[in-house]
Amino acid sequence: MRTRFRRWTVTSVAALLAVAGTSAAQAPRVSAATTATIDGSTTYQPIDGFGFSEHFGRADIMHGAQGLPAQKQRELLDLLLDRSTGAGLSILRLGIDSGIQPTDPGGPDATPRYTWDGYDKGQVWLAKEARAYGVNRFYADAWTAPGYMKTNGTDADGGTLCGLPGAACASGDWRRAYADFLVQWAKFYGQEGVRITDIGFTNEPDWTATYDSMRLTPAQATEFVKIFGPVARAAGYRVACCDSFGWTQQKAYTSAIEADPVARDLVSTHTGHTYASAVDGPLPTRKRTWMSEWSPNGTTWNENWDDGSGYDGFTVASAVHDALTKGNASGYVYWYGASVGATRGLIQMDGENYHVSKRLWALAGYSRFIRPGATRIGATTPDAGLELSAFRNTDGNLTVVALNAGTGAQQVSYGLRNTGITAGTATPYLTNGSHSMARQPAVHVRGGALTATVPARSLVTYTIRR
Repeated sequence: MRTRFRRWTVTSVAALLAVAGTSAAQAPRVSAATTATIDGSTTYQPIDGFGFSEHFGRADIMHGAQGLPAQKQRELLDLLLDRSTGAGLSILRLGIDSGIQPTDPGGPDATPRYTWDGYDKGQVWLAKEARAYGVNRFYADAWTAPGYMKTNGTDADGGTLCGLPGAACASGDWRRAYADFLVQWAKFYGQEGVRITDIGFTNEPDWTATYDSMRLTPAQATEFVKIFGPVARAAGYRVACCDSFGWTQQKAYTSAIEADPVARDLVSTHTGHTYASAVDGPLPTRKRTWMSEWSPNGTTWNENWDDGSGYDGFTVASAVHDALTKGNASGYVYWYGASVGATRGLIQMDGENYHVSKRLWALAGYSRFIRPGATRIGATTPDAGLELSAFRNTDGNLTVVALNAGTGAQQVSYGLRNTGITAGTATPYLTNGSHSMARQPAVHVRGGALTATVPARSLVTYTIRR
């Protein structure tokens, strides 16, 4: 239940306590006031959106395969996709597996024998539902080529696409057949009314998994871009590459593509994960970049906001901040939106029930109000414990996100420079141990400035309107 607070001002200790949700006997330490500058004349990357995946059958589970009732299916969809009550996620990442052509048609030059069930382990249903919520960015990614196209003859355990340098196979050169396979998968979705926008032909090419996986060096990935890119472009799809398992490791793939003028022109978005290494700076390209998969390590289900586990909500909020501000990422795609068991997903599905982690609300503090087409703008503060970012949406309104990593409530005076907003209101949404994107009383903007307080170890998202 949402708690109603008194008017959110910073002119008295009583008001600070109201914002923090504490009593006088439990008064938190209040840090010295600080300043922040939001500067609309300083611009960084455009924003494509925030997203999630339900690959490997999770979409089917969400659709009731393990007993989740229809009403709760809708509640999950609302939590992930609704812009008023949920996270408002705007990118759906879909997994491409060998299901549409599971057996060798007789060689790379043989006529393909495709099959299509119109469901694709629940992903078609989920994509249609996402489209109804306004999602129009559908990123399809293949973990592997079909096994018979690879050096090891199976979908799992690595192996390399036959025909690439260093990957000769007795069965022949499968590069063009694999390119056609990927595009055909996307066309099947088009038949269902879902327009795939972006296709990646590899996932973690530098990691061998016991499940679907395929190894590609940076040089091999670059060579395949030159085969796949023209086929994808002719069919109207953007190419994304290469989903390395670490941000630092992705730099080698991006550098190889950028060094080849043909491949460079064909890749629209460079994508990297942050399992092996966190975001420490931009990828070496002027193209769009996405943090395209991550969830924190953890062996148990965790619903907490800030427990020091490293897989709580606060950890996720800080990781999103780093991707946006250190990596200049235009997209942020979390791994599972909803999964089962000891998941690090945003939601745990549990038979006829489900449970929500604070990780969902950590991501929602960014995704609900930073919309596709927004631009990141300048946001600076001398307070090293205040992780601050700001964005101008296409409607001219601002979103400012403040994550207070300190142990005391932080009073902040925000100056809005070159934003076109000199008067109006800032509506705060608070997430911490006891609140989940809880709307707080509006703060007035006067003379291009506003003053408000961020409670300790809390995330506050401000929507600022004229």
